[in-house]
Amino acid sequence: MSQTIAKKVPAQRFGEQYKGFRTELLEAVDKVCASGQFILGEEVRLFEEEYAKWLGAAYAAGVGNGTDAIVLALLALGIGPGDEVIAPSHTYFATGNAIVKTGAKLVLADIDLETYNIDPARIEKRITKKTKAIVPVHLYGQPCRMDQIVPLAKKHNLFLVEDCAQAHGTKFEGRSVGTFGEFGCFSFFPTKNLGAYGDAGIVVTSDEKLLQEVRILRNQGMTKRYHHDKLGFNSRLDTLQAAILRVKLRKYMAGALETRRKRALAYTEMIARAGLGQVKVPFEDPRGHHTYHQYVIRVEKRDELLKHLGDAGVECYIYYPFPLHLTRALEFSGYRQGDFPNSEKAAAETFALPIYPELTDADQEYVVEKISEFYAR
Repeated sequence: MSQTIAKKVPAQRFGEQYKGFRTELLEAVDKVCASGQFILGEEVRLFEEEYAKWLGAAYAAGVGNGTDAIVLALLALGIGPGDEVIAPSHTYFATGNAIVKTGAKLVLADIDLETYNIDPARIEKRITKKTKAIVPVHLYGQPCRMDQIVPLAKKHNLFLVEDCAQAHGTKFEGRSVGTFGEFGCFSFFPTKNLGAYGDAGIVVTSDEKLLQEVRILRNQGMTKRYHHDKLGFNSRLDTLQAAILRVKLRKYMAGALETRRKRALAYTEMIARAGLGQVKVPFEDPRGHHTYHQYVIRVEKRDELLKHLGDAGVECYIYYPFPLHLTRALEFSGYRQGDFPNSEKAAAETFALPIYPELTDADQEYVVEKISEFYAR
């Protein structure tokens, strides 16, 4: 008979987060329900404007989710069958899935083990005459080395579509990620630093023509009611979610990001103070601003440590147990084990400790105590 372990430090505390702005959220939802505008409408328009301004982007278009954001961005650029798009092998499946959905060929490149992001030097080796775009992923809230990726894209005349699903508020050299290329693609999945209460996403761009293309594609290819000029999608940002996100952007984000960073840096200090040299903590690029969607550590005997923490009630997750080149759904791509050793090492040795603004000092002390306990055995 299996025993249920009490979660002393859960992976998230959504209920506590909700308490902080419950009144404002309920008022926002009530306003939408009273208006009868449930599809697009004023709340979506206002959130698009507010999010773009907060990010430092010119334009934004809300879409159904982060995966659709990438698909629509690539299609708006005319990418499809016969084209190649380069992305990292170590990322969430949605990145690769989105590229394949356009009909383009997914070309993978290995990561830098320091940042867990795509290695710019490896990107160049994957470029061919068919390459049309690069999709760098700012994984875990860690910015990619855009000082190398942007010139590389320009040198080879390639589009740059940034996957910023985990990188709300992340910056590189003082500039928000998502504003370096033709498009930045964001997810508002509930666990994200800025999370909706369901699925939601957004694309940002500095090009008004590209913005209009996404707006047409997201709404069944319509240029005006019942005029379907393209084969589009049903991928509109839900009005209720837009209203919720407006409240959270205004009432929660600035403080939440600051607190999240404080919690991450506290982990790093605690782990150093405990003498846990076996634990590789996240890298902090002095040119970047890491927002710690996840606090990912790398260790040997990862699975044993995970079990020890789980038995102690610390809820941790692996991001991600399989690199894209070893994912069953992408077997047709022809990649094999050993093709991208850094991605494979990350998949075998990394996992995330609980990290969110509602985490307490006592929570973190308990987590580090249990890690120390494992290594003292």
